[in-house]
Amino acid sequence: MYGVELYLRKCVDSLLRQNYENYEIILVDDDSNDACPAICDEYAALHERITVIHRENGGLSAARNTGIAAAKGDYVCFVDSDDFWEENVLGELMEQVEQEQLEVLRFDFQNVRIQNGHYEVFEPYKQHHPVDYNAEVVTGLEYLNHRMWYQTYACQWILSIDIAKQELFTEHIHFEDVDWTPRMMLRARRVNSTLTVVYNYLQREGGITGTKGVEKKKKNIEDQYIVLQGLNRLYAEHSDCIWLRNMMSSLTSGILTSASGISFLLASEYVRKLKAEGVFPLRIDNQGRTFARRAKLTNINPYLYCLVSRISRMIR
Repeated sequence: MYGVELYLRKCVDSLLRQNYENYEIILVDDDSNDACPAICDEYAALHERITVIHRENGGLSAARNTGIAAAKGDYVCFVDSDDFWEENVLGELMEQVEQEQLEVLRFDFQNVRIQNGHYEVFEPYKQHHPVDYNAEVVTGLEYLNHRMWYQTYACQWILSIDIAKQELFTEHIHFEDVDWTPRMMLRARRVNSTLTVVYNYLQREGGITGTKGVEKKKKNIEDQYIVLQGLNRLYAEHSDCIWLRNMMSSLTSGILTSASGISFLLASEYVRKLKAEGVFPLRIDNQGRTFARRAKLTNINPYLYCLVSRISRMIR
């Protein structure tokens, strides 16, 4: 956690209000410069199930990896410290995990915002695509190909600690969940999901995903490219994973669109890099109309797409 003193108590309180006894809460203070360290210590003094780790600042992925290393249980899940869980849902989740002998369980989420001092459900961003939460146990590969769509929120899973320790988060990049999710899933032999809404994802200004400014935009673009390279390496080992190829196409389109928004020169540099990765032609299936239009032009000529995208930005 870092800089979330206004939201931390609600997060921790939600984790304490669960109908399951055998669990621990690990709070990782990422050298936060506000009241978060003191709040964590306060909770640890009051609740035996809470452990606090104070560490040097390393970012979200490093904090999650620290928590994984310290975990004592058989399963682990992640909660960002400005978000919160629904009350009394952990018992239901663990019952399904145990009955079905799952390595990974996916649960549903909802976006929330604070309006006039109160939390309310707020869904302008949640994808309204046919995410399949049916109750059939499958392999991680089958889940990726047929039930995953493109939501890659690490906080939407309960997974075995063995898989978590094998597939740590890549540190010092954004889009770490896109990088981590397929690696984690391709390790799993028994995966299922539930329609139960468990997680509340707070939409707020100043969050990790809300970056602005040219340098931060360039950092985001480069991080997407780093993630794409990792997916490409994974695809070389799992060429039957359609999801990987589709996600690489989506990332490629995002990289070129974002880079074109900064300069045609930058976009051209990424065209050359992406050609070297062999990601063209982009896959168009199951991606939506807007992406399909972009992808068709990109497949004709990626430089032409960048030029058209750049000009359209300039004349808006």
